[in-house]
Amino acid sequence: MTQVGEGQGADAAAPPVMTFGAPAVGEILAERYELAEHINDDSAGRQVWRGVDVVLRRPVAVVLRYPGGDSAVEMLQAAVAASRVIHPNLVGVYDAIDEEDRAYVVREWVDGRSLRELVAEAGPLDPARATTVAHAIAGAVAAIHATGMVHGNVHPGTAMVGDDGRVVLADARTDGADTPETDVRAIGGLLYFAMTGHWPHSEVALPGGSGRRGRSTLPDAVRDAAGAIAAPRQVRAGVPAYLDDLTMDLLDKQLAVPTSDVLAAELGRLDVSEDEQYLDTGGPLRFTMTDEPGRDLPPTGGRKVIVGVVGMLTVALVGLVFGISALANNEPTDQAAPVPSPPAASSTPDAGDDDAVTTTPPQKVTLGPDQVRVIDPDGDRTELDDVAKAVDNDPNEGWVTDSYRGRSNFGNTKEGMGILIDLKEPREVTSVQVELSTPGATAQLLSGTADHPSTSSGDRALVNAYKKSPIGEPFEKHPGSTMTFAAFEPDQTYRYLLIWITDLPPGDPGRFKIGVQEITVQAR
Repeated sequence: MTQVGEGQGADAAAPPVMTFGAPAVGEILAERYELAEHINDDSAGRQVWRGVDVVLRRPVAVVLRYPGGDSAVEMLQAAVAASRVIHPNLVGVYDAIDEEDRAYVVREWVDGRSLRELVAEAGPLDPARATTVAHAIAGAVAAIHATGMVHGNVHPGTAMVGDDGRVVLADARTDGADTPETDVRAIGGLLYFAMTGHWPHSEVALPGGSGRRGRSTLPDAVRDAAGAIAAPRQVRAGVPAYLDDLTMDLLDKQLAVPTSDVLAAELGRLDVSEDEQYLDTGGPLRFTMTDEPGRDLPPTGGRKVIVGVVGMLTVALVGLVFGISALANNEPTDQAAPVPSPPAASSTPDAGDDDAVTTTPPQKVTLGPDQVRVIDPDGDRTELDDVAKAVDNDPNEGWVTDSYRGRSNFGNTKEGMGILIDLKEPREVTSVQVELSTPGATAQLLSGTADHPSTSSGDRALVNAYKKSPIGEPFEKHPGSTMTFAAFEPDQTYRYLLIWITDLPPGDPGRFKIGVQEITVQAR
């Protein structure tokens, strides 16, 4: 396991690791910590070693920086601050020593992998497991915030999942630019990453507390033309609506976030056993526009959240009181471990970007008029014209439905209408973006393996077949005019895609219609 995550993993040259007087396997530091194996050199210019505490006979992680002195102040200060907080979901810090020519921090060794490694190797987590990870990290952050400090480095590289299932947070930083709010929003980023494999924060803080920022090396979230990210439910199927809402609320800078202890309590309410997961229909904690960050309460109107939040918050506060009492007594809480056997080989993708897998970036697919047609199984075939305007690279004009009277479901005259896309050959599609004339429509992306005759019966057979292969979840009365579908299976190819519209936004008084202004397909 990578014992020190590369943190934000930004695109910036890592400080060189100075090797003059570098330690060797078997060397004992401070007459106590024997170096057993060099694990990696992290992006902050530090050497990471597996070691053994020869006094307590337990495995430790040793993080060395060359030289010590002023250049190591930030690392040592962060370690000292972290050592004051004891929590089961925080990596324990045992020692911090400055020898001028080098400085080092000694802390708990955890057998396992970072969340970044876990998702890279096995793919996104299921929603229940993602909730468990976020709940543990939120609890750790709440314990830090209770002391008046911030973590400043919540990230898939610093969230670790042990082989025993324990989730811990490591590698706190003392960058003055960070606040409790940035920690809480980063937990929303962890939830998003765990469920989608994409990191929603495109710019991140660089190591060293300089305040500089760079681009994250993690896969960026799928974004529309305005830069807005696609919700988890549009990236993959099976994400509960209220977990999707909670994640997007945490990432929405227009909404004030709750305090970390309230968020931990809410995630604890959702983090239930597999047999009971997501059975509570009360919905998640939602946030409202406010000028007082962290002070919002769930809205009324049927949500049964407050009782659960208060109960979980009480449990969290009791735990914090016991933790602070233990600190006041200044008694060590770590139990001695038996002499470790040689560990399995540790994977180290967070040591830098050299291990990154190079893939062909997706490209826009050029669509011609012969590659799109209107699907209208219940209509009179009078709305088939002008569909080529949906792929002419001009969003100012498009294909438009008739105006339907009375009800948004096509006046209750038909199940829906859509546009079929034929890519002419199987492609590894990464996203389909649809620009509409008006917000408020309901639509879904479907896929199929063959076209059907362009008749009412042929269209009906096509829709029935394609419904068996949806791409992600539908947009329901979408508040925006751009829909981005990105829940495509990796390494799977698609030729036929159907944008299927089932509910129209209002147009003229008492009437409903929609225009599809532009369709953009990205594929490899």
